[in-house]
Amino acid sequence: MDYLISLTLVLLSGLFSGLTLGLMSLDTHTLRRRAKHGNTDAVLVYPVRKRGNQLLTTLLLGNVLVNTTLSIYLGSIAPGVVAGLIATSLIVLFGEILPQAVISRHGLWFGARTIWITKFFMLLFSPVAWPIARLLDKALGSELPTTYSHHELMDIISEHEDSEHSAIDEDEERIVHGALRFSHRQVRDVMTPEEQVVMVDVNRRLTDEFFNEMAEHGHSRVPVYAGDRENIVGILFAKDLLVEEEGIGIAETKEAFDTDILEVRGSTKLDTVLGQMLKRRLHLAIVKSRAGKFLGVITLEDIIEEIIQTEIEDEDDE
Repeated sequence: MDYLISLTLVLLSGLFSGLTLGLMSLDTHTLRRRAKHGNTDAVLVYPVRKRGNQLLTTLLLGNVLVNTTLSIYLGSIAPGVVAGLIATSLIVLFGEILPQAVISRHGLWFGARTIWITKFFMLLFSPVAWPIARLLDKALGSELPTTYSHHELMDIISEHEDSEHSAIDEDEERIVHGALRFSHRQVRDVMTPEEQVVMVDVNRRLTDEFFNEMAEHGHSRVPVYAGDRENIVGILFAKDLLVEEEGIGIAETKEAFDTDILEVRGSTKLDTVLGQMLKRRLHLAIVKSRAGKFLGVITLEDIIEEIIQTEIEDEDDE
């Protein structure tokens, strides 16, 4: 009987000690997300873990009570020095080190399997634990969420991609990295510079030569200037030229020429430009300096390529 009582007390000591580290190391926001997505262990543990201070107080009270009882009980059946050495050895090895080492690695699994025991002791110790927990809630407030920087999130995604236990693949890693980086990139980093931009004069006639040039370049949208390339007056939509009459000037077209222009600075962030393009339903923006000098163009495709971290090639690209 003495061995059975001692074993029970050691097991309870290990359980309280292991659950203290295992459950309290679980992030409540992570548990809530997992429970939301159907993780059955998180569904069981989250309602208890979110009452953090009461859970902590209960587990610590149980641990102290069991360890004290074990020391007193062993002292009643063995000489004082021997009882102290035995109690210390049992508590340190089987009541602290081993359970914490094991449960800390599988906190959610153990927490879910022993949740009924935890609930029982929370109810049993509630006359003492609940007032203490309320005082801690008032003094310390709610638990702070764990937040990560952009670089930390990118490292987390990379670690998941490298792990055999994760479903994240290389393409998803690349796209997520691009999405986290693109809002810090500027227009000048991805724009097509002025000297490489294909442009047409607003007075240009729709002739066979003109159509051949447009087909050769293969652009769906082309900036239109009046007089010189600095004076951009609109955008020409190549696909709409099919319904226009031959011989007329670009300014005389009914569908192909649009004067709605989006102008941005080279220092503008890509996420800002993306928002403006989506709001105004435009796929191309003119990049100008503060002094109004034409610097180049940026397209929706350029921004998407920056996000997905790969070139989007069509049949006209070399």
